[in-house]
Amino acid sequence: MQDSILTAVFLPLALAFIMLGMGLSLTAKDFKNILIYPKAMIIGLFNQLILLPVFGFALIQLFGLSGAMAVGIMILAACPGGATSNLITHLSKGDIALSISLTAVSSFITILTIPLIVNFAINFFGEEGSVTLPVMETIIQIMGVTVIPVSIGMALKKRFPKMALKADKPVRIASAVIFAAVLIAVILKDRDSIVEFFILSGPVMLSLNILTLVVGFFLATVFILPKRQRLTISIESGIQNGTLGIMIAATLLKNSEMTIPIAIYSLIMFMTSALIIFLANKKAH
Repeated sequence: MQDSILTAVFLPLALAFIMLGMGLSLTAKDFKNILIYPKAMIIGLFNQLILLPVFGFALIQLFGLSGAMAVGIMILAACPGGATSNLITHLSKGDIALSISLTAVSSFITILTIPLIVNFAINFFGEEGSVTLPVMETIIQIMGVTVIPVSIGMALKKRFPKMALKADKPVRIASAVIFAAVLIAVILKDRDSIVEFFILSGPVMLSLNILTLVVGFFLATVFILPKRQRLTISIESGIQNGTLGIMIAATLLKNSEMTIPIAIYSLIMFMTSALIIFLANKKAH
């Protein structure tokens, strides 16, 4: 009963609140930035929408994973960047306008790509017994917890700019607390198997995180982008919306085992993010 309330009610509401908070820092101009920074936007979106799922799939094959674990990794790889990536970019002195634009645009595009990638993973990795995602229904559900709250947040910012500015910091803090609570709930739910799961999926998730961060920075360097944009693209490539991934696994697919690699990735990305923030600030001095 508690699990069903957590996954059916609390998790979607928590995600909606986090996305509403993201909307409070967005304006229509952020979407126009795709035209202002076309090269940076294209590289960032290519990394997130194409390279991340490809790397995820390749690492699953390399480490010989299958079943729910493999599907969980592909769910994470299909997710867009989250509000966390904007905060890390800000703390690392990256290009915040580019970060927010990439997160916003990828959040809209992945509504369409998530059901396709996840259903492919379910069929490919031998999880046919589990529910597949009905494409249209999933698109509507993901829109309900991502796009609609973001749009409400943007409308509030436009209508009440002073209130949105005042609310921005408390909402960011509340979002971080909610995200931590979701992570703890997932870990506690499977605490008996967590060590075994960590041994199984930890190396894959660490490899995926480091690979996406490094390749994101490398590609941005190859295309001669400014230093702050290189850092931003690296962060946007490696920091994913873990709350959305957990909601897809636990609420839409009703499979708690699939949430474990996503929770592990979220823990790993916080550790690598702390390192990025430390190094970026050290270089800035």
